[in-house]
Amino acid sequence: MLSLTADLTPPPNADIVLPVVRVGLDVPIARAFDFLLPPSLRVSVGSLVVVPFGRQRIVGVVLETNVDTDIARDKLRAVESVKQDVLPLSPEILAVFAFCAEYYHAPIGQIALNAIPPMLRSANQPAPDLVKVLRITAAGREALPSIPSRAIAQRSILQLLAESTAALPEKLVRERHARAGTTIKRLLDAGWVESIVATNTTIDAAQMVPAPATVIFHAAPVLQAGAPSLNAEQAAAVLAIGDALQQTQQTQQPQQLNGKYQAFLLDGITGSGKTEVYLAAIAATLEQGKQALVLVPEINLTPAFLRQIRTRFPSQRIAAAHSGMPNVARYQAWRQAQHGDANIVVGTRLAVFTPMPRLGLVIVDEEHDPSFKQQEGVRYSARDVAVFRASISKCPVVLGSATPSIESLDNVARGRFDHISLRTRAVPNAALPTISFIDLDAEKAPDGITQSMIRAIDETLKRGEQAMVFINRRGFAPALVCGDCGWMPECRRCSARMVFHRSANRLRCHHCGADAPPPQVCRDCASTDLHPAGQGSERIEAALADAFPDRRIARVDRDSTRRRGSAEAIFVAAEKGELDILVGTQMLTKGHDFPNVTLVGVINADGAVFSADFRAAERMAQQLMQVAGRAGRAHLAGRVLIQTRFVEHQVYQAVARHDYAAFVRAALAERQLMKLPPYSYLALLRAEARDAHKLDLFMARAQQLAAQCQTDSNVGLQIWDTVVATLERKAGYSRKQLMVQADGRRGLQQFLARWITQIREIDERTVRWNIDVDPIEV
Repeated sequence: MLSLTADLTPPPNADIVLPVVRVGLDVPIARAFDFLLPPSLRVSVGSLVVVPFGRQRIVGVVLETNVDTDIARDKLRAVESVKQDVLPLSPEILAVFAFCAEYYHAPIGQIALNAIPPMLRSANQPAPDLVKVLRITAAGREALPSIPSRAIAQRSILQLLAESTAALPEKLVRERHARAGTTIKRLLDAGWVESIVATNTTIDAAQMVPAPATVIFHAAPVLQAGAPSLNAEQAAAVLAIGDALQQTQQTQQPQQLNGKYQAFLLDGITGSGKTEVYLAAIAATLEQGKQALVLVPEINLTPAFLRQIRTRFPSQRIAAAHSGMPNVARYQAWRQAQHGDANIVVGTRLAVFTPMPRLGLVIVDEEHDPSFKQQEGVRYSARDVAVFRASISKCPVVLGSATPSIESLDNVARGRFDHISLRTRAVPNAALPTISFIDLDAEKAPDGITQSMIRAIDETLKRGEQAMVFINRRGFAPALVCGDCGWMPECRRCSARMVFHRSANRLRCHHCGADAPPPQVCRDCASTDLHPAGQGSERIEAALADAFPDRRIARVDRDSTRRRGSAEAIFVAAEKGELDILVGTQMLTKGHDFPNVTLVGVINADGAVFSADFRAAERMAQQLMQVAGRAGRAHLAGRVLIQTRFVEHQVYQAVARHDYAAFVRAALAERQLMKLPPYSYLALLRAEARDAHKLDLFMARAQQLAAQCQTDSNVGLQIWDTVVATLERKAGYSRKQLMVQADGRRGLQQFLARWITQIREIDERTVRWNIDVDPIEV
């Protein structure tokens, strides 16, 4: 339990017994560590401190002060310093860390230290000083000629900024002009000038974030640019969220909120205008002087959403938060949010831990997306953590999706979430696309694309419209195959085939990153008849280029968008009509709005039909409905063609009827019969080791301990046998897993607490293991 003790400043007395503080560290040990606090240092709970650990100096977070330690004082080492470049972490954020530590059974220090920017985790690297700079906006340039001559200060400051080739430090502007403070505020309020936070060493416009001159703590009108009229469904959604916001009024102290937590599932078909609901709810939040946190599933979605928000709220300070940002920019954004300067934060799953003292609204876009579940290290669900954070911040949380997760829909059925439904497209007269199938048993698909698909694309392009082709596999082909004996090159470190990338003429493992030139002859029979088998996005792009040599084609996948900003450039070009065909992976399916795309073709979606994972059908339905929703989003009619050998499969039929609800009902009935989530709760012990024998011994011991940890109170708890992981070997490590299933969440958590304590006593350091609570892949 965290002790939220006030500042601890030891009196300057040489004979005093030094107080002890408890510090969480980024180490895989399930406890915090005690340190002496020298008289010269001042700390509080949440302070970041530098401490000695072994032969290293590392950063930790103070979890408790005035600790009554059990360790002999002559064995304790002392805190070396306190990081002065950051405020202490707030009680709210520490409570979120504590929840994650308890629920996901991970050391709180690991959670906390991995949630803060890398620059703050360094014991040696000082964070850069930040300065405010000013620059003129497009509106300011337009207004400059019409400013009356009597407004000397306004004209002078605007003229100075207009003539400057870069943003100018606000301090410099104030030194040059009398009464500059009042004038700058007026210019900011008018939207003619924007305030930027930058480092004092490099004022780089590309790294800057627009900002108002002062943090708004009290209700005030919010400047909105280009807000459209909402339809009846959207207006009702905004009203419901707004009612919850009205119940979270501020107290007299700006950093304290009181009110009511409320969770909404915004269930809107593709193109129904969920983003406009988000923006209207954000505006209502800002008008109350609060901050809004928006989570998106992919880094590549962040720039587009930021562009929309900056366009709508030109006078607001907005911070981006994701792991793809440069370290300095990430630190700046985090600090702006922590100080309350950034009114809107947009980021990926890690942004759920961003400190925001006036948090008034949390939005999780595409809440069903598996990207919100961390798959390395501490395996938390950012969606679930967002719901918890909203509950302790006493503010609304909005989970939005066209294809909500089955767990979220079950939460609606149990009365935990309020259901908001958007069943019509936001653009008047825009209809859902027609969906039809191309039976691959009746028509061949050389290079992966049938002639029916090619003809449909050709007709679309001749009408001046755009087409999108979706295949959820990158590379040219998933394998090279010997035509004589069937041999296929495999990764030496993984139990997977090497994927052929023709543009680079390389074989690559998509699991460990291994890279090799393609062989010239077969390893087994020395045949030279080696040819690519199957299709990836690169091969489909090549086939489309052959079929449409004069058309503008762009491929969107992880390989083609490695350079920062490249994906955003493609999406912007598509929106401007500068591309004819988009081909790519799931990066195309999420959140994009291309008004001129009227045809979507789906290639090779049948793989999920054979998956052993009980969630495979759900993911397949979500993915197909999401990608189908890219077609016909404006006034032009849309069409979707799906190539498949299983036309009658229940998922395909639900997609064809646009009836996700029917699919969910069938899936829930099946899961209830099989006692699968949400009618039970799962946890996986995942383990890996280079020595397969040691891994077997470890898993056998873990299975024994699991049986011993079962008690009479664990009624309805089942321990399954150890099995090999879906990918049996990865990067040279053999992998196995053991699943525990329980009827109740509390019973599972109580069991895990006992079991994990016992597992940590197993003396086998060559085995790496972790616990995955609520796994999304089994």
